[in-house]
Amino acid sequence: MQFSTSDQVPLWTATTGTATPAAAPVIILHGGPGTWDDHARLAGMVDDLTVVHRFDQRGCGRSGASDDLSMARWAQDIDELRAFWGHDKIVVIGHSFGATLAVTYAALYPEHVAAVVYLDGVGIGDWRTGEAAVRDQRMTPEQVARLENLGGRPRSRAEEIEFRVLAWFPDNADPEHAMEWALEDASVDLPINWTVNRTLMSEINSWPDSRKSDDVAAIPAPITFIHGEGDPRPHTAVQALAEHAQQPAFHLIPDAGHSPWREQPAAVREILRAVVLKTP
Repeated sequence: MQFSTSDQVPLWTATTGTATPAAAPVIILHGGPGTWDDHARLAGMVDDLTVVHRFDQRGCGRSGASDDLSMARWAQDIDELRAFWGHDKIVVIGHSFGATLAVTYAALYPEHVAAVVYLDGVGIGDWRTGEAAVRDQRMTPEQVARLENLGGRPRSRAEEIEFRVLAWFPDNADPEHAMEWALEDASVDLPINWTVNRTLMSEINSWPDSRKSDDVAAIPAPITFIHGEGDPRPHTAVQALAEHAQQPAFHLIPDAGHSPWREQPAAVREILRAVVLKTP
């Protein structure tokens, strides 16, 4: 179904599960920025316990375009959706960029947050050096050169898929299935909104680490940090951020990359279910 925001931007949404007094409702925030929701598998890990909502962020995927591109507006969209769905408090699960958005939302609307899950975000400090080193290890020089070539010009549909595969496969820890999983994600027939990506990343990159740690410290609800040990983004940067939370829990998932529910589903499922069941 579609929901129209207060400034008349239509948002694509999907809902599974059923609301229950035994567990707080869940909203899942996808990564990017500029991509789309692809978290049906993640939702399925907990939607037998509670209702789970997903949506494409404004300007992304199946949602409508918008000129208002800011983290505060993105957070307001979440709260408008929460109110529309009739929930007082929600569990916010954010993956990658969505983890930053989850913290931003929870810091701005703490009275409506039962718990936060920070799933393979970037943390604080110099995480980019570590990420680049891992990507260099997982890519051949030919792949690096091809990615740079594709990134610098218009692309056909086939080239777009190739570009996404080359950009995304190093996120997976399992070399045997890394290309297969990247191709699955890359083949989705939706455009990446690079204007959204550049605008929101510019805003986030302008924040000092103290802004990010202060946001985490301001959240009274429990924050569960989950990170794949094989994610190119180093887990130490996420652990450094977790130290600022009032009620932190940190889970490092061995043999898993940037999407640990794909490589170690049982481990992630157990953690998510524990979070949801603690928040009626």
